[in-house]
Amino acid sequence: MPSLKDLKNRIGSVKNTRKITKAMQMVAAAKLRRAQEAAEAARPYAERMNAVMAGLASSVAGSESAPRLLAGTGADRVHLLVVMTAERGLCGGFNSSIVRLARAAANELLAQGKTVKILTVGKKGREQLRRDFGDKFVGHVDLTEVKRVGYVNAQEIARDILSRFDGGEFDVATLFFNRFQSVISQIPTAQQIIPAKLEGGAPSALYDYEPSEEAILADLLPRGVATQVFTALLENGASEQGARMSAMDNATRNAGDMINKLTIQYNRSRQAAITKELIEIISGAEAL
Repeated sequence: MPSLKDLKNRIGSVKNTRKITKAMQMVAAAKLRRAQEAAEAARPYAERMNAVMAGLASSVAGSESAPRLLAGTGADRVHLLVVMTAERGLCGGFNSSIVRLARAAANELLAQGKTVKILTVGKKGREQLRRDFGDKFVGHVDLTEVKRVGYVNAQEIARDILSRFDGGEFDVATLFFNRFQSVISQIPTAQQIIPAKLEGGAPSALYDYEPSEEAILADLLPRGVATQVFTALLENGASEQGARMSAMDNATRNAGDMINKLTIQYNRSRQAAITKELIEIISGAEAL
């Protein structure tokens, strides 16, 4: 049974931990609002750009002059998995959910005899995947020193992916990230970006494009990759802060419950010690 001093020290330690988790919860709440606004503001732009490219793509579908980013290499033997996680922990199951989805996809592709390559964005995903797929890593993007993720960071990641595609290093590229839904709900998402999978849109006779649809797509598709990467980074940013806020709130509540239990145990032990001393004093007095 722990002594009174040990219980008192432990209560003080848990109280200090509760202060830290409460502070982290408040910081995450402040960052969440800005991150959520950025993610929600980017969605209409990404959706509209996807619709424009889908309309153009439907006009050149099956054409020999279709851009490679749209038509692909004609094979799906080598897959590049771009796993986007956080640089820091203490955010519940945010990182684990993304890694779990990426690991399942990688195992499925390997079972089909495909070649898998992994590009990690964020060190938490790299740490979790290193044990099983360390030999599949082809690159890593470190955003530790980036205070606020911007479109410039997405462009750098997109240029890396596009240069690898132009160099013939892979046939299909897929992004793995968490899509923000609410503070307590983030949806693990796998989104194919190369070759482009454009939903919706239909050829329209109301537009006559100059230059040709192929030329416009050749310029828009690389921008589309960067836009999808940027959208994924923003969704991840909002999801991370929401998950951290929820996790720290739960930690703060659990710390409060533990303090209450330890306080009750401390009071009972203290009362037992006092009672024991009184019994010893009374017994000694009666012996005299």
